Amino acid sequence: MVDVSIIFVSYNTADMTKKAIHLVKASQHDLEIEIFVVDNASRDESSRLVAEEFPDVHLISNQINVGFGRANNQILPHYHGRYVLLLNTDAFVESDTLQKTFEFMEQHPDTGILGVKLLGRDGVLQPSCRYFPTPFNIFLNKTGLFKWLPSVQLVDDMTWDHNAVRECDWVPGCYYLIRKEVVERVGLFDPRYFLYYEEVDHCYATKQAGWKVTYFPDAPVVHIGGESAKTDHAISSVSRQVSALQIESELLYFRKNLGLMAVLIHAVLFIVAEAILVIKQLLKTPTKLFQILNFKALGLFLKLSFLTRLGSRSLR
Repeated sequence: MVDVSIIFVSYNTADMTKKAIHLVKASQHDLEIEIFVVDNASRDESSRLVAEEFPDVHLISNQINVGFGRANNQILPHYHGRYVLLLNTDAFVESDTLQKTFEFMEQHPDTGILGVKLLGRDGVLQPSCRYFPTPFNIFLNKTGLFKWLPSVQLVDDMTWDHNAVRECDWVPGCYYLIRKEVVERVGLFDPRYFLYYEEVDHCYATKQAGWKVTYFPDAPVVHIGGESAKTDHAISSVSRQVSALQIESELLYFRKNLGLMAVLIHAVLFIVAEAILVIKQLLKTPTKLFQILNFKALGLFLKLSFLTRLGSRSLR
């Protein structure tokens, strides 16, 4: 019996993938693990590096980039672990991270998904214990109006002591430890999400099924973040494609989990938010460029709302 099945999805991060695999092996100790790498058509010979340097790693080399969630799903017919760990290639564990998180899950059978404290390269705390997005809290965060409504729970709350174990709504997918029973009952990721919101949706389904999602601070992970996007000019250029992916996934999530009315409310609030941002900027610096950029953002949102049929179908 394998204790933990570890899945990396790589995309043009050969050197980081190598480092991440070495570190997770060093964190193994007495645990029985198996490691999978799904390469999403990298152009930096990531597949060759993994095949040559880690012959014991199970490698799947995709001919096209199928997205984050779908790549992880490819391992479902092959894993044997009592737990499944999704680990980013730019997330670096400490020597006891795997052991500590495994032991916590063993001692807390009501926890279905476990996340850890995430730190940037500079040691700064990253959002690690998050709350479900709603049309309203996204609107408040975008416009800055949350300052006037402190009782509303935003997606990220960084004010509390992050050194305590805490139940939350969802945890980021860069270190995402899942109980096997959750995978068997809930599944892994909804394949309609190409990128973004996969783990939000999965945590929502897991909590609906009766398990807890828990933040565990005693095994911090250094998460660099954004390395795959930096290698793809089409994605990183003015963040246009990233924005499109995020908007699409947001629409899909709201329609699936909160219904059509939530999507309609989200659309109205998005329009209002863009108007508020334009007005605020014009009061500071009256430039036409800012207006044009915001109208482009609004146009992109309306276009994707139409193409996804208000979040009822995926475009990828």
